[in-house]
Amino acid sequence: MRQTQDRSRTVLVVEDDPTINQALHDRLTAEGFTVARAFDGPTALQQAEHLVPDVVVLDLMLPGLDGLEVCRRLQAHSPVPILMLTARTDETDILVGLAAGADDYVTKPFRMREVVARVRSLLRRVDRAAEMADARVPLMVIGDLEVDRAARRIRVADDDVHLTPLEFDLLVALAEEPGTVRGRDALMTQVWGWADAHGTRTLDSHVRALRAKIGARRVRTVHGVGYALEVAR
Repeated sequence: MRQTQDRSRTVLVVEDDPTINQALHDRLTAEGFTVARAFDGPTALQQAEHLVPDVVVLDLMLPGLDGLEVCRRLQAHSPVPILMLTARTDETDILVGLAAGADDYVTKPFRMREVVARVRSLLRRVDRAAEMADARVPLMVIGDLEVDRAARRIRVADDDVHLTPLEFDLLVALAEEPGTVRGRDALMTQVWGWADAHGTRTLDSHVRALRAKIGARRVRTVHGVGYALEVAR
């Protein structure tokens, strides 16, 4: 059943290394996805405009346009879930990628099954977001923070704030229980659809990016446990 469902989902793989590109193509195809490929930044943008993929697996280092610029242009034109592939493990580089609009990342070398799992997780998140929008969930107000789940809009002190789709979902998960500490595993399960040791790094990176946009004081860290959304006073 899963492969039948995945066959209707298109994954655009953007990777300049022919061996890695082919391996990703073969594994995702075997898992039931329709897969398109690009080997440089400009071609990736052309493919995305033509195909309108459901997910983009995007290498950070690309010829023509690097992955960060491709990510920015994709999200500015038509937001799409993006899984970033990077050989860089420095936290600053990862934060830059997330700020550009990537939803998740895996570091090289990676296991193919991990990429497949994260692609499926991103698709599940998109499906949940669509269901939430259809439900017309009312406005959430936490102090001077407004979260409109139906319109997927954020306002802080009457100013609009742009969040990536995943940052928005993370904020909603925290805003559902303001002041209450949400455990790491619970957040990873609700927002990403999975929880593992690697995932905690992804969560921490997204929390840092979220703080930079809505204010560091709004998200409290409880070391070894998780995070809580605080009501600004």
